[in-house]
Amino acid sequence: MNIQEYFGRISYDKPHKDADLQTLTAIFQHHIQAIPFENLSMHCGEPIELDLQATYNKIVRKKRGGWCLEGNHLLFWALQELGYDICILGANSYEPAERAYTAAVNHILLKVVIQGNSYIVDASFGGAYQMWQPLMLISGKDQPQVPGIFRFTEDNGTWYFEKVKRKHYIPEKSETPYFTDAPGAGNIRKIYRFTLEPRHINDFQELNMYLQVSPDNILQKKSICSLQSTEGLIALVGWTLTEMKYNYTEDTDLVHITTLTDEEVEKTLKEKFNIVLENKLVP
Repeated sequence: MNIQEYFGRISYDKPHKDADLQTLTAIFQHHIQAIPFENLSMHCGEPIELDLQATYNKIVRKKRGGWCLEGNHLLFWALQELGYDICILGANSYEPAERAYTAAVNHILLKVVIQGNSYIVDASFGGAYQMWQPLMLISGKDQPQVPGIFRFTEDNGTWYFEKVKRKHYIPEKSETPYFTDAPGAGNIRKIYRFTLEPRHINDFQELNMYLQVSPDNILQKKSICSLQSTEGLIALVGWTLTEMKYNYTEDTDLVHITTLTDEEVEKTLKEKFNIVLENKLVP
């Protein structure tokens, strides 16, 4: 594994001698705009190994993306190589349909400490709830970014991560549940909760296996590929391509939705996500 090869993968060619916030932010933004959040391996009959070398080969050499256990693990390695004070944390994601957080930890994120300040870095949540910059770990403070206003709140050692929702203008007038919550769900979208207990990637081996075989999780039910762009995001969920432009008008995101054919799915993955699959995808 080679940090310069990783930089090539994310098209990053700026100085990186200082493990500071500015460098962290730049690397993070290049990462989320180059490496998709995707679970396509699951829908191509490919096993996903929770192994750093395997993840590196898949994302850096084969130009693929990955889910949180891959994307954030790769970023963890890269930032550690650059001398950042970093650790892995585990989170329970919020299920809007259940109106509850998952009982088990099902997501990983990163905590980076710079000059005594803690930041949360998560490059692999995907979709419209993906942060675009590291967020300071501070309770109750609104932190506006291009995708929207993010916020952490802390209660008795448990941290809650949420985003203020914006309106969606959808010219096609159809909706996809991956992006829009049920009407009346309020103005705040809960994303996940977590504690600051440091984890090791091997703590998630069981989760990695479970997500690949459990029929009732969203990753089994839908093939997902989403990538942040310079002004919003693009996502392919099943045969549905969603292109979102953030803050198209005040407090409103512009959303275009297209339904693709099987042939268009493969073409779209190549053209919009730079992904060429080795095996046949079953959306």
